[in-house]
Amino acid sequence: MKNTAIQVIGLQKSYRQLHVLKGVHFEVEKGSIFALLGPNGSGKTTIVKILTTLLKQDKGNAIVNGFDVASSPNSVRQSISLTGQFAAVDEILTGRENLVMIARLWHLDNPHQVADDLLKRLDLTDAADRRASTYSGGMRRRLDIAMSLVGKSPIIFLDEPTTGLDPEARIEVWKMVKELADNGTTVFLTTQYLEEAEQLADRIAILHEGRIIVSGTLAELKQLFPPAKVEYIEKQPTLEEIFLAIVGKKEK
Repeated sequence: MKNTAIQVIGLQKSYRQLHVLKGVHFEVEKGSIFALLGPNGSGKTTIVKILTTLLKQDKGNAIVNGFDVASSPNSVRQSISLTGQFAAVDEILTGRENLVMIARLWHLDNPHQVADDLLKRLDLTDAADRRASTYSGGMRRRLDIAMSLVGKSPIIFLDEPTTGLDPEARIEVWKMVKELADNGTTVFLTTQYLEEAEQLADRIAILHEGRIIVSGTLAELKQLFPPAKVEYIEKQPTLEEIFLAIVGKKEK
């Protein structure tokens, strides 16, 4: 457990008659990037909500940074940051004011400097003193991610963080995520972009019909499928091909 940032054992969750999670197990190492993939409606966001104390599981256990999400939710919250699927910025405030507000909530010594550093890092300096309501969708997303970085939490949850971003902005977020992991931050990522998981993740888990059906490194997942020969050259399967093959098999 010393090197484990997140441990999930037998997680179950139902919404009335809909059994969303049917016994989910996985572990996430400290300082790694863990990508959770799955079709829409597979339960990815439900897992994120349970791990971030926004939702209670029906059965099973989840430990985040050494704390049980059910019995020690406040300790879990002090250990994490969350960027959800929709930007949670105050549109009345400017970009700078949003960041200063969060820095003050974290009781940081120099909130204005923290804000300036993050605005520069996320390429928002020119728009810093405009109301967030005037930002494009991509700019709001970058501001939202910047807000989640204010407290330098040991564990960051990114629930589809690059949705709505243009390719250039998406690559900038990728660089930032890699930098976070390089500096020891644990990143829990859900994404619909398989290329994103392929580029970023140390380990990948595929969630389907309420269970983790396969997990491992990208190299380990590729070993599940033999390379195809194209004009006498071995072509390794892409993560997209692996994902579709696994999910397709389960649906049959």
